Amino acid sequence: MLKPYKTALRDSVTEFTEKKSRFIGRCFRVANEEEAMARLAEVRKAHPDATHNCWAYSLADGGQRFSDDGEPGGTAGMPIMDTLIRRGIKDALIVVTRYFGGILLGSGGLVRAYSKAASDALGAAGEGIMTPCAVIGFCVDYTRFGQIEGFVRAESTVESIEFLENVRFTVYVPDERAEGFMKELVERTDGRAEPEKTGEVFRSGV
Repeated sequence: MLKPYKTALRDSVTEFTEKKSRFIGRCFRVANEEEAMARLAEVRKAHPDATHNCWAYSLADGGQRFSDDGEPGGTAGMPIMDTLIRRGIKDALIVVTRYFGGILLGSGGLVRAYSKAASDALGAAGEGIMTPCAVIGFCVDYTRFGQIEGFVRAESTVESIEFLENVRFTVYVPDERAEGFMKELVERTDGRAEPEKTGEVFRSGV
């Protein structure tokens, strides 16, 4: 059974300077490793002269990877990953670009700087809950459309309404409310609607 998880709400960019080194933190919402690597490639292309592009991602399917990209082992990629793990964030990639300013920060200083860059980027991206939802489809005749439309919009997230021979709804309902929603829909339509689960997806803001 699918379980809710936290993720980044949007892409973000933040920046600060520490002892003349410039740190640019970016957070991306990603669905898989391929998308994460594509985003990383975009950052590298945007900063070809950067000293380092350190990164980490964590996926809802359990996949995790990180890289120090030339920084001393354990001072960059792991602090970024720790930020994701500590905040419980999945399906997200954080990339921290560093332009070296000529002053060494030391291992402790690097850990603090990369942790801050990751935390700032994630804070700017915002956090939201991805909720497992049932995809439910059903039809009603036109005479009952006005009667149930308000209920459907209040109790579900409407994906589509198709006006065909009958009115065809496709909606998303959180798993824990799906059975109750379908039961009430049948009652409100005197058994005319025959809702059917056609799949399951993760949705935010439901």
